Amino acid sequence: MGILSYFCSSKIEMGQKKGVVYLAVVFAMIFWAFSFVWVKEVYVAYGPLTTVFFRLIIASILMLTYGLIIGKLVKVEKKDYRTFLLLAFFEPFLYFMGESFGLKYVSSTMGAIIIATIPLFSPLAASKYHGEKLSLRNLIGILLSFIGVGIVVFDDSVNFITSPLGIGLEFLAVFSAIGYTVVLKNLSNNYNTTTIITYQNCIGIFFFLPFWLIFESKTLLTTAFNLPAFIAIVKLAVFASCIAFILYAYSVKKLGINGANIFINIIPVLTAIFAWYILGEPLTFRKMVGIAVVIAGLFIAQIRMKKFIARLVSIQQNGGR
Repeated sequence: MGILSYFCSSKIEMGQKKGVVYLAVVFAMIFWAFSFVWVKEVYVAYGPLTTVFFRLIIASILMLTYGLIIGKLVKVEKKDYRTFLLLAFFEPFLYFMGESFGLKYVSSTMGAIIIATIPLFSPLAASKYHGEKLSLRNLIGILLSFIGVGIVVFDDSVNFITSPLGIGLEFLAVFSAIGYTVVLKNLSNNYNTTTIITYQNCIGIFFFLPFWLIFESKTLLTTAFNLPAFIAIVKLAVFASCIAFILYAYSVKKLGINGANIFINIIPVLTAIFAWYILGEPLTFRKMVGIAVVIAGLFIAQIRMKKFIARLVSIQQNGGR
């Protein structure tokens, strides 16, 4: 009985630990889905550069504090200065330039759908720059997700029903994120996640500073303080730029990159629901079909079919348990 009790308690404990991991990754996705809605709330009062600039300042202060408290901040070696500069140029600078300005012209849901294609294009970059093999399922997934995006952005006459400029800017964010991933892979061998996120945010502030000073600083001085918009910036910094990254890094460590990345597929769905409920954005049948096709493409691109089929066969053989 003692041995049985031990194994039962061990199994329960393992299940609880796995539950914590899944909760972590799901909450990371929820915060990132909300970020598309929060950005729209900020734009009621402030511009894209102001939004990103102050979001990065708040996030950098929080990450520096967090890193120092847990003792995870590592000093950057001189040989890696240029690599960190390139990393921050791709993300947050180019990424947020594309995403933030793109959301001025497209809906939160449309932005989330396009950003969710990032995991699809990553294998292309990995194949070119790191010699990783590009599989047929990756190509099928890319094609299918493009069809899904097309369903959302074109009408029956093959005319854009949303801004081409906004779509282009969101795809700039996508390809910036891919460049970021290529550079990140080289740095991740020598630096932990906390160090990388902290320094990339801090460097990003200086990339945005001249643009903010030229284009939006004067406007900010003449704009009345808007508390709800400012609270949305704080939420973007705390939840989307800090907590979500910490939770995601934890889930990647426990589930692996592929296991955690599958959850990225739910961001467009969550964003569509949040945007419909909070912002009143229409959730049409066409949009729902497009989202479903995009997610199907993402799923096909990431799942390991042999293991998936083996798992289905195993479930069937065990009576569906």
